[in-house]
Amino acid sequence: MATLKFKDPSPYKQELPKAPVADFLYSSFLKDIALQQAERGTAVQMALFGVGRAGSIHLSALAHNPRVKLLYIVDDVQEKWDAIRQYWKLDDTVFLCSNDADKVFLDPRVRAVVVATPTNTHEWIVTTALNHGKDVFCEKPVAESISSAEHCYKQAKKAGKLLFCAFQRRFDPAFNNIKERVRSGEVGHVHTIKTCSRDAQLPSLEYLRSSSGIFHDTAVHDIDLICWILGEYPTCVATQASTLTPEIAEIGDYDTVVITLQFPSGTLGIIDISRLSSHGYDQRIEVFGPRGMLTSSNERPMHGIESHIGFQGGNTMPIYYSFPSRYKMAYLNEMEHFLDILQDKAKPTIMGHETLAVSKIASACEESARTRQFVQLQWEPEYIPPN
Repeated sequence: MATLKFKDPSPYKQELPKAPVADFLYSSFLKDIALQQAERGTAVQMALFGVGRAGSIHLSALAHNPRVKLLYIVDDVQEKWDAIRQYWKLDDTVFLCSNDADKVFLDPRVRAVVVATPTNTHEWIVTTALNHGKDVFCEKPVAESISSAEHCYKQAKKAGKLLFCAFQRRFDPAFNNIKERVRSGEVGHVHTIKTCSRDAQLPSLEYLRSSSGIFHDTAVHDIDLICWILGEYPTCVATQASTLTPEIAEIGDYDTVVITLQFPSGTLGIIDISRLSSHGYDQRIEVFGPRGMLTSSNERPMHGIESHIGFQGGNTMPIYYSFPSRYKMAYLNEMEHFLDILQDKAKPTIMGHETLAVSKIASACEESARTRQFVQLQWEPEYIPPN
């Protein structure tokens, strides 16, 4: 009876707690159950270029999305058209080879295109779509060089159309939470920020040969994440890079990289990258300041399961295997954001000058690895990121 005096009134007579903001899936469920059609607007009619690795991820976000009508898929591997059509139930979608892409550009119904083809095709598809009055969602990089990417953004401005190059990690719920808490001052002025990105699935040599290298293929994500969280760009970078895999050495790329970045505020950044992690897709971040520390550890598809067998100690389930599963929600969120922009429900959270700035930093990191020297960076006022 010692605790009876602490008994609360019936929960039915109290105000029930609301779902925490962090439960983003429950918030989505509430919208579904409320049938909030007004938020969806008229379906956006779109075309998808490329159904390879990245294209398949975007197709999964588009195929059954009530906000989208997928009019065209452009892909040169005709042998898989029927399988794609049947698997995704795309009976009303027209499949085309790239030689017939003009049908997409000349179709006034097409509001926007998604570009997920090899990098060397991006610039032509992007500029042609923009010149025909289409908004564009493009996988990074927008083009093979910074000058070509600048040309694409100038074309977008001239055409009055959106060119959206998404860095999907900005749309990851955990990383977004870290950013919001850093910006609210939870850890104070950030002293150090560290990211770790290690691929579990070793990319194919065919992919690596056309990937534009580890700095522009992989490091750009960490560079963007750090700069986005801090709201500033580095003025000095230094890189140490090694190639421990003979086949990767033969194509002139690196597989193990450590980057340090110094920011105008005094904050130091550290990026740790590897092309191969034997224990899973290693994606972590740590933000340290005088008031404390924020971390985002590796997420697991089967979270909360732990085994205790014999005297082995506690064992948890493996972390996510690769980027399509680890960043599934991020890919969905970035496409929803793109649709929100097209339907005038949001302003773009990634601007063209930010994408170009990340490419500039990646090139400086690459130069540092090659020369084994510190590389200084200067920024014009228009490149200073929004706070």
